Amino acid sequence: MADGPPTTGATGATGATGATGAEASTQPKRAALVLLALITVAAVANLNLSVANVALPSIGRAFSSSQTTLDLIAVGYSLGLAGSVLYLGAIGDRYGRKLLLILGMALSVPACLLAAYAPSDVLLFLGRVLGGVSAGMAYPTTLALIAALWAGPARTRSIALWSAVGGGIAALGPLVAGFLLERFWWGSVFLVTLPLAAIALVMAVMLVPAHVNETTDPVDNLGGVLSVVLVGALILAINFAPVPGRGTLALGLAVVAAAALVAFVVRQRRASVPLYDLHIAGRRVFWVAACAGIIVFGSLMASAFVSQQYLQNVLGYSTFEAGAAFLPAVVFMVLVAPRSAKLIESRGSRFTLLAGYVFLFLAFAWMLGFWSERSSYWQIALAYAFIGIGVGFAGTPASHSLTGSVPVQRAGMASGTADLQRDLGGAIMQSVFGALLTAGYAAAVGASIAAASNGDEITSSVQNELTKSFAGADAVAGQYPQYSAQIIAAARESFLSGADWAYTAGIIAILGGAVIVFTLFPKHEGELELLERYRAEDARPTKEGSRT
Repeated sequence: MADGPPTTGATGATGATGATGAEASTQPKRAALVLLALITVAAVANLNLSVANVALPSIGRAFSSSQTTLDLIAVGYSLGLAGSVLYLGAIGDRYGRKLLLILGMALSVPACLLAAYAPSDVLLFLGRVLGGVSAGMAYPTTLALIAALWAGPARTRSIALWSAVGGGIAALGPLVAGFLLERFWWGSVFLVTLPLAAIALVMAVMLVPAHVNETTDPVDNLGGVLSVVLVGALILAINFAPVPGRGTLALGLAVVAAAALVAFVVRQRRASVPLYDLHIAGRRVFWVAACAGIIVFGSLMASAFVSQQYLQNVLGYSTFEAGAAFLPAVVFMVLVAPRSAKLIESRGSRFTLLAGYVFLFLAFAWMLGFWSERSSYWQIALAYAFIGIGVGFAGTPASHSLTGSVPVQRAGMASGTADLQRDLGGAIMQSVFGALLTAGYAAAVGASIAAASNGDEITSSVQNELTKSFAGADAVAGQYPQYSAQIIAAARESFLSGADWAYTAGIIAILGGAVIVFTLFPKHEGELELLERYRAEDARPTKEGSRT
C-alpha cells in the first residue's frame, strides 16, 4: 500500500471521475507540507539553473573565455538535466521516486563545489553538467509525485503553485547572483544553493511519501543511453556550429544525434516496456503541449541568457543591477501563474497557452525594436514584464496537459517530458541564441575591423581576441588604452547586432509555436473529451506488477 494515500475520492491508475466527466479532486495527507517539500527540492534545481547567466561576463574576464565557451557554461546545467531526465524519470518510476529525490540533493553538493572552485572554464562546464544530472534525479520526480498524489482541480492548482514558485525562484537567481558578485568572486554564485539543498534533503526524507503508484516493470536501459546520446549530441552540435574551424565537429555531432534519434525510435517501438511510450507520446494533448512548452520555457531561459549579458556589456549595469532588473518577470510570473489554473478550468489549456504566447511575442518584439545602447530602465522592465506574464500564463497548461494525459504509473514519463520542455527547450533556445549571438557579434566586429582606417595594422591574434567575445574585446581595450573607447564602442554595437539575430529567432519560434497550438490543440470541450478517453483507455489494460 502506498504511503500518504489520497484523502478525497478514490483513485487508482486513472483517478476518480466526477459527474461531469472531469477528474475529481484528491490530495495526500499533510498536502501543504508535502507540496512545500517538493517545491523546496525543485527550488534547488531552479536556482542552480539560473545563477550562471549574470556571472557570464565575470567568468569571461576570469578565464578569457570565448563566447562559445560562455554559451556552453550557460547551457551546461540544462544539458545535464535534459540529457538524463527521461532515463532517470523511468528509474524513479521503477525503483522509487523518493530515493531519486534524496540522491539528487546529495549529488548537488559536490557539483556546486566543483563549479564554484573550478580552475578552468572547461572544468566549470563539467561541474555544470554534473549539477544538471543531479537535478535530473530530483527535479522531474517532484512533478511526478504531484501527478501521483494529487488529481483533478487539486492537481492543477498544485502544478500552478509549483510552476509559479519554481519559475519565480529561477528568476530570482540573477538577483541573488548579482548581489554575491559585487561582494565575492564569480564562483560564489554556485554555492548559494548549498544551504537550501540541505533543507530540501531533510524535508524530502521526512515528508515525501515513498512508493506512490510506481511500477515493477523493467527499465529500458538501452533506450535510456540512446536518449542521453541524442540530447547531448544535439545540443553540442548547435553550440559548435558557428565556431570557425569546428564545422566538422558540429557536423559529426549532428550525425550522431540523428543516428541516436533513429535508433531510439526503433528501440521504443520494439521494446516490451519502452522508456518512452510512443503511443502515449502520440496523444494530441500530450505532444502538442510538449512542443508548446519547449518554446515557452526556452523563451524564458534564452531571453535571460542574452539580456543579462546585454545589461552588463552594453548598458554598463553592475551585476546586482542586472539581476534586479529581472524582477518584473519574477513578480508577474508569480502573480499570473495561479490565475492560469483558474483559466484552464474555465477556458481550457489551448486558450491559456495562446494568451501566454501573445505576451511572449510582445516581449521579443519589444526587445528587437526598443533595446539599444541608450535604453532606459522602463524599456527593459516592460519586456521582462511581458516575459513574466507570458510564462505565467503558458507554463501551467504546458505541464498540466502532460500529466493529465498519461496513466499515473507513467508519471515519470510525463514529468520527464515536462522537464524536457523547460531544459531541452532552454538548452536548444539558449544554444541557438548563443550561436546567433556569436555569429552576429563576430560578423559585426569583422566588418568594423575591415572598415577601420588602421584595420591593416591589427594583427591576427588581436583580431581573434576581438571577435571571440565581448570579454575578449574588453581585454584588448585594456592592452591598448589609446584605442579603448573605439574598441568598446565597436564591441557594444557588435553585441547588439548579434542580440538582434537572437531576438528575431525568438519571434519566429513563438509564432511557430502559436500556430501549432492554435491549429492542433483541442478547444476546451474537446480537451475534456480526449482526457476522459485517455483515462478510460488506460484503465482497461492494467499491467501486472504495478503497485498502488
